[in-house]
Amino acid sequence: MKPMFTLSNYAQLKALSDPLRAEIMIRLIEKSYTGQQLSEIFGLSRAKIHYHLKELEKNELIEIVKKEEKNGIIQKFYRSVARGFTPSSQLLPQIGDVSETSRQLLLQLNDRTRNAILSASEHAFQLEQASEEPSNWSYVGATWHFSAKEEHFKKWIKKYHSLMKEFSEMTKNDQPDEPDSKMYYLSTMAFQVEEPLIEELKSEKEE
Repeated sequence: MKPMFTLSNYAQLKALSDPLRAEIMIRLIEKSYTGQQLSEIFGLSRAKIHYHLKELEKNELIEIVKKEEKNGIIQKFYRSVARGFTPSSQLLPQIGDVSETSRQLLLQLNDRTRNAILSASEHAFQLEQASEEPSNWSYVGATWHFSAKEEHFKKWIKKYHSLMKEFSEMTKNDQPDEPDSKMYYLSTMAFQVEEPLIEELKSEKEE
C-alpha cells in the first residue's frame, strides 16, 4: 500500500466525497475486507456494498489483494491502494468538491478513532506512575490551538510526516507476538478553524 495516492480526475474526487464510500475507504485502509464482510459491518445489502466497491475499484482507489474459495464461492478481498489521498493541481478549480471529500474522510476517521477508544481495554489508559514527563505516559490525548502563518503550519506538517516515517522505520521489525511488543493506534487531525475554540487563546487575542 502506498503512503499517498494523487487523485488525478474528477470522477475519483466524486467517488470519495460520498459519505458511505468515505467510511468504506477508512475500513479498507485499515485492513482488507470482502463485500460480504462489509455488508455485515454496515448492515446493508451485498448488492449495495458491491455497487460502491465497484465504483471505488473503477476509479482505482481500491484493489483486490487476494481471493479465497469458501463453500464453492470465490471471495474477493479489497484493500485501499494508499493510506492517504491528495488532489492533483488540475482538480483545485473544483475546490468545493475537494473540501467536501477531505471533510468526509476526516469525519469517518474521527468516528473510527472514537470506536477504537471505546473498544480499547482499561489497561490502555492506566498510568504506571504520575509524571509530567511525556515519555512516561502510556497514551496521548491533547487538543492544541495555534494562531500561525500558513508557511509555519506547512513546515510542521512536513516535520510530522518525517517523524512518522522515522517511527515506521524504527518499528518495522517489531512483531505483535513478541513479549514486549504492544499494538498502538495513532490518529492525528489538524485543520484551519475560523476562530479560537479555547478560551485562553481567545483572551490572548483580545489583549
